[in-house]
Amino acid sequence: MENVDPVGVHTGDSVVVAPIMSLSAEDYAMLNKSAIKLIRELKIAGGCNVQFALNPHTSEYFLIEVNPRVSRSSALASKASGYPIASVTAKIAVGMELSEIPVAGGTAATEPSLDYVIAKFPRFPFDKFTSAPNTLGTQMKATGEVMGIGSSLEECLLKSVRSLETGADHLWLPKFANMSAEELFEYLKVFRADGIFAVAQLIRIGADIADIHKVTMITPLFLEAVKRIVDLEEEVIQNAGDTAVLKKAKIFGFSDKYIACLWEMKETDIYSLRKANGITPVFKMVDTLHTGKYIAYLYSTYTGENASRLSDKKKIIVLGAGPIRIGQGVEFDYSTVHAVQTIRKAGYEAIIINNNPETVSTDYTTADKLYFEPLTPEDVMAIIDFEKPEGVIASLGGQTAINLADPLHARGVKIIGTDCDAIDKAENRELFEKLLVELGIPQPEGCAVTKIEDGVAAAERIGYPVLVRPSFVLGGRAMQIVANEKQLRHYLKTAVEIDEDKPVLVDKYITGKEVEVDAVCD
Repeated sequence: MENVDPVGVHTGDSVVVAPIMSLSAEDYAMLNKSAIKLIRELKIAGGCNVQFALNPHTSEYFLIEVNPRVSRSSALASKASGYPIASVTAKIAVGMELSEIPVAGGTAATEPSLDYVIAKFPRFPFDKFTSAPNTLGTQMKATGEVMGIGSSLEECLLKSVRSLETGADHLWLPKFANMSAEELFEYLKVFRADGIFAVAQLIRIGADIADIHKVTMITPLFLEAVKRIVDLEEEVIQNAGDTAVLKKAKIFGFSDKYIACLWEMKETDIYSLRKANGITPVFKMVDTLHTGKYIAYLYSTYTGENASRLSDKKKIIVLGAGPIRIGQGVEFDYSTVHAVQTIRKAGYEAIIINNNPETVSTDYTTADKLYFEPLTPEDVMAIIDFEKPEGVIASLGGQTAINLADPLHARGVKIIGTDCDAIDKAENRELFEKLLVELGIPQPEGCAVTKIEDGVAAAERIGYPVLVRPSFVLGGRAMQIVANEKQLRHYLKTAVEIDEDKPVLVDKYITGKEVEVDAVCD
């Protein structure tokens, strides 16, 4: 059996079905009909999540569960289709009929019809819980999710991957690079969080899709999409600097960063090459009711016509927080939304960039414009180049937005509010220590190290226990209290990537009470 999660969203007689695998028209109709039967019999008003298990070879299916409420799945269906399920449900509850409820220039009685592709990727916290097994089953392990919108399955798959912020910008992970086909097949016998990267590597070394399907039971539709991505990688490698191949790679969703890696160039060189040859994205509109009304809910792609309209108003872009994960959650979405409300009150056009389908900031009615895009320098710069804002706010989207401040500033973007200098003083260990000395504020003894042996020497000098953590992090990710040299060496080898660009902080651990102070100033 293969699991599917069709989101049967019942709003009177309108149903949105969002499967996680390819469905035939017959299976779609069958599940759709069953979902409506169930919801009518249960007398549920508004949104309801129905999950089935389907055998795609026989069309045999079983009901898994019914959730008579809004859920993560209905949030995804709302953002994927532009159909505001929660709002419609609330209006049904107070007695309104579908034909009376306005939705995106039409009414809630119209079923959405999509002319684009959506890929949802869960965000797992295994980067924080490095010792936890990354195997998946019935227990929920994802803390959040991202959504990629594109013109093709390949494009939105790759947009989703780089939205995850796990260090991957393509379907490639170094952990699989040197594995044999036998090792990769063995790895895939168990369902794991990073299985799709192992699948891509198997295809890369010549494995047959039919054999991968037998082991993983992944629908061939998706395996074939991954194969098309992998096949194009070789074409890109063989044609370094070719702008026609560059355009093709961008249509497939390849990032500038990954193309730069294949061509042994800098990411900014790929950006400049694209700009010089007119290879830039257009922004299409999410318009699922096809009423002809302009809806400022937009995504980038490299095919078709541009639909994003420019206004004469001064604009401010607010960077969102990306997927929910431990240490970075809804508090940043709250901040983003209130910033947008304030920006609009001040007379500016407010623009949000985010990729999390579960949050308020990605409701297209929250800001004047919503760009549902990965939060990377490349994807954000494409929007900045088009919109030409007065400035960008990076201090309200957690570590995600903070990490974008420096690369955007380096490309000439004005960071407003808390700027790059202020961020650097707060996060750069050397600058922060200097500031504390100037202000006469005591701190635990410590230092930043870029080599394992330097870390061991620092800990010996400071005295155990020590607190170790990567520099430039938020929310305690990869932070540990270490009691001896053996634990420290293990940490430095497994928990972090230590090098000249990624220093690790080693501080004396002081037992006591922790006090947190929040301060606001202009």
